[in-house]
Amino acid sequence: MIKSINFVILGKQDLAHEFGKKGTETDLTLFDRKESDIIKTWIIPNGFPEKIQPLFQAINLAEYVIFHVDKLDKFTGEQIIALDSLGKEKGILSHTFDVDESKLGMMIKGTVVEKYLKVEPDKIKEEMNKLPPLVSTDPPEMVIDHCFDVKGVGTVILGKVTGGIIKQYDNLKLYPHGIDVLIKSIQMHDDPTVESVYPARVGIAVKGAKPDEVGRGDVISAEDAVDIKTEIELDFKKSPFYKNDIAENQGCLVSVGLQIKAAKFLSISPLKLTFEKPIVCKKGQIVVILKPESTTIRILGSGRII
Repeated sequence: MIKSINFVILGKQDLAHEFGKKGTETDLTLFDRKESDIIKTWIIPNGFPEKIQPLFQAINLAEYVIFHVDKLDKFTGEQIIALDSLGKEKGILSHTFDVDESKLGMMIKGTVVEKYLKVEPDKIKEEMNKLPPLVSTDPPEMVIDHCFDVKGVGTVILGKVTGGIIKQYDNLKLYPHGIDVLIKSIQMHDDPTVESVYPARVGIAVKGAKPDEVGRGDVISAEDAVDIKTEIELDFKKSPFYKNDIAENQGCLVSVGLQIKAAKFLSISPLKLTFEKPIVCKKGQIVVILKPESTTIRILGSGRII
């Protein structure tokens, strides 16, 4: 059975070129390499820092973080807060020679990043290769990051298996629309396979859904394995770095998995959000509230779905 490991590279993103071959390139760029029976993928949010959204989507696609800090600015701060908000505890931290180590230490103090393995830049690859593939016994589930139409094949979906095993000829549901889909074929690293195990990156050809019915953050899973909601309540914690007030009916963007959805504050205490369009979610899932138009920090706060 082929195993998989997914990394997000933050800070100095061009590090990814040293590790793998460039594949899909949009506001998220993916690099991959097959080493014996393990496929490794490195994701960079190259749409960041212009946009905050790709940062959260890239982090959500990875099990491990490689954070190679090359400057100490507000965008480095945003990356630290994003990692902390999402509880990404498994990572490697390094920095270029011109970064003040004591200042970086102050920036990461009290966050998950403080727990990362600190290494010299020339040791990143060595330590990265020691990180083991993770396993899951959850029901079959896949989150989607890209979708397109391929002549002679039909709808092709790219994404990550986020639970259990996805098998060829599985009959599953595409959420939030609840569309029945048949998995016609599966590829990993451009090779056909009959099944893919968490946390594999896969390309699947499906019957039952057209590309315009599929969006980033949509989920393919067994029936009723996820919740579809237009309102959620959070166990919310506001970021101490976001200084503006929040109020009922104020608009925001919300990061839920790979979904970035427009919402409004229905109430502040307890914090409830109402969405313009349905979202796919689960109880206990981490949700991050964003204010992309903010001129300072763009991360308002986060919490788990109650």
